Amino acid sequence: MSTSVLYSLTVLIWGSSWLAIHFQIGVVPPEIAIVYRFVLASTLLVIWCLARGISLRIASRHHPYLALLGLSLFSLNYLLFYYAAYDLATGLLAVIFSTMTVMNIFNSALFLKHRIQKKTIVAVLFGLTGIGLVFWSEIATSRAQAAGAIGMSLIATYLASIGNIVSARNQKHGISVASANAIGMAYGALFIFVFSILSGTPFVIDTDIRFIGSLLFLALFASAIGFGCYLTLVGRIGPENAAYATVLFPIVALALSTWFESYAWQDRTLVGVSLVLIGNVVVLARPSTVARLKGLVSKYP
Repeated sequence: MSTSVLYSLTVLIWGSSWLAIHFQIGVVPPEIAIVYRFVLASTLLVIWCLARGISLRIASRHHPYLALLGLSLFSLNYLLFYYAAYDLATGLLAVIFSTMTVMNIFNSALFLKHRIQKKTIVAVLFGLTGIGLVFWSEIATSRAQAAGAIGMSLIATYLASIGNIVSARNQKHGISVASANAIGMAYGALFIFVFSILSGTPFVIDTDIRFIGSLLFLALFASAIGFGCYLTLVGRIGPENAAYATVLFPIVALALSTWFESYAWQDRTLVGVSLVLIGNVVVLARPSTVARLKGLVSKYP
């Protein structure tokens, strides 16, 4: 499969997964929907690992990190996003999630001792300004529910960033991404299952085709196929180039949100989204690209 096809599939699948979350909200409590999703996704990845001969036997000393991976990347973060979807269009959730590129850099500096570059600070300023413009109406009118949803989404994004750091740690110890995710998703489903039991959340199922279809899409396409495409890209063109998918999938998510959720665009929203995406481009750009841009800008008074 060509690089362009893999890239297109990654952007389209991950961009549309946010709308699928919209169809998960309703009859089934978010906790239960997440349990269903990651039980299915974990099962699919286990089957994939067995078919490809990828070992699922991982030393016990690594399992606390696999459990942390499940808690941060495959359970609690999604629980917050699902609840936020009650009050915000899913396309806007994707915009917030795209700021994970910046959060990854700060967490890498905090936990992996990587140096923060000046362009990261610029990206943060773009991102914060953009998010402020996108959600200015909610902030100005003090809509508590919307403000709470924004806060939950930012916390969820930070948790996902922590999950990325944990995943990097696991890979450095020779644990394959597929096996780590299969076990991590199982841990994530277990965490939410126990939480649901303790909180008395009823286990129900929605037989509506939109719920079943979106659940299968999230488990199969978003978690299995989309992830496989992205990993192939990472190996083929490098993580820096592959990461540009985070710039493009919010555009897909917002387009679908406009069509299916009747999201109404405003001039301020367009400027805000553009600033967030520009911030992501800045943080992902290679030093040579930044230098060329500076050279172009310096030619004009």
